[in-house]
Amino acid sequence: MLYIVATPIGNLEDITYRAVRVLREVDVVLCEDTRVTRTLLAHYDITTPTRAVHQHTRDATLSRIVQELSDGADMALVTDAGTPGLSDPGNQLVAAAVAAGVTVTPVPGPSALTAAVSIAGVDPQRFAFLAYPPHKKGRQTFFRRVARFVTEEKLPVIYYDSVHRVAKNLTLLADTAPDAHIIIARELTKLHEEILRGTATDLAAHFAEHPDTLRGEFVVVVY
Repeated sequence: MLYIVATPIGNLEDITYRAVRVLREVDVVLCEDTRVTRTLLAHYDITTPTRAVHQHTRDATLSRIVQELSDGADMALVTDAGTPGLSDPGNQLVAAAVAAGVTVTPVPGPSALTAAVSIAGVDPQRFAFLAYPPHKKGRQTFFRRVARFVTEEKLPVIYYDSVHRVAKNLTLLADTAPDAHIIIARELTKLHEEILRGTATDLAAHFAEHPDTLRGEFVVVVY
């Protein structure tokens, strides 16, 4: 069986009893970065072996894992933080396992996406999640799409952003959707958690005045 296990997005206390039990009982924990996952496992005195599965994992390796699962092995798939399959390549393994007839079971828990939605005050029944904006080519197209969702379809948009690009992307957003409301959730559940609200222009100005806050992981809500 393959368990899809959600892990903390920052605060190590944000993990379910079931997740801890599953991580302790499976034969192998499959993870993006074994060093990150071993820190979590050590915190809960879990000694289960780990194995790296990420975007560079070869098809042959995935096939071997699926064969082990088909032969009766129990494995847990985790991402570095949050729920696997939302903004990482975990779906590739899940699809291969399902195609092979392996039982895939979710062990739900933390997600930066749902954490941001819960504090946004937007309609949670209808929104678009766009993962990360493109690094270079296609960024303007991405933000025109965001503007169309928000202004024409009245659909809130949520995406993740990185410390290296969030300020530049806010400037693009200010050009394409100047009247949109923005919420930025930075470092959710961590020591320096910060929730910022305003227009894209307001928040771009904030980061220009406080460049020291350009650290960590960002979830952006546009509505």
